[in-house]
Amino acid sequence: LKSAKAVFESAAANVEQAKAAVSTANINLGYTVIKAPVSGFVGRLPKKQGSLVSNTDVAPLTLLSDAHEVHIYFSLSEEDFIGFNTNYAGKSVSDRVNHLPAVSLVLPDNTVYAQQGKIDMVDGQFDKTTGSISLRATFPNAKGLLRSGNTGRIRLGLLHADALVIPQSATVELQDKVFVFTVADSNKVKKMPIVISGKSGSNYLIKEGIKAGDRIVLSGLDRIAEGEVINPEKKDDKVAKLVTQ
Repeated sequence: LKSAKAVFESAAANVEQAKAAVSTANINLGYTVIKAPVSGFVGRLPKKQGSLVSNTDVAPLTLLSDAHEVHIYFSLSEEDFIGFNTNYAGKSVSDRVNHLPAVSLVLPDNTVYAQQGKIDMVDGQFDKTTGSISLRATFPNAKGLLRSGNTGRIRLGLLHADALVIPQSATVELQDKVFVFTVADSNKVKKMPIVISGKSGSNYLIKEGIKAGDRIVLSGLDRIAEGEVINPEKKDDKVAKLVTQ
């Protein structure tokens, strides 16, 4: 009886040892399956099934891009950044960022991305080489249209107090200067140089050269000359919504 009991206990110990071996094997088997902690897009797979891998390999098995949200980095000039600090409410840069309106992304084919983004980061210093400062906007990307490495343009609404706006089509560019044809009370036209401070869609924001109330020629610029007397037709006044690009 004692001999049989010893055999039983030995067999039971072997069973427990086998269970432990099975458990260890299952754990090791689990290491052969790599599960991503997030959803996203997988890059190239340089290692194929059956390839030998090691924890000393320098190259990763692949790269996973978590693209449900995409960060877009862009820059503002010193002048635009001063306007940003001046025109938006807030005691600090972080406060002003929280009050910023949503921004739009213009894709390489000149279409506008369907969803708007939010600026959530401003760099701490200017780039000495470019004279600009970097900002970051985050865009939702549920459909996966945006990928890492994409390019585009950010459309950011900037406030311009008492801005004077004229159509870009009403201007003439000559070398590095921009001109408009003003119309005097005698209906005589004069070519006037202007200084542009920015763009709003297809319009120019005027800094110098003309003032509110001045009459300018809107069309037919290729058919008139300096000093010519014309018969102008007044266009309806319009209020333009400013969106600086």
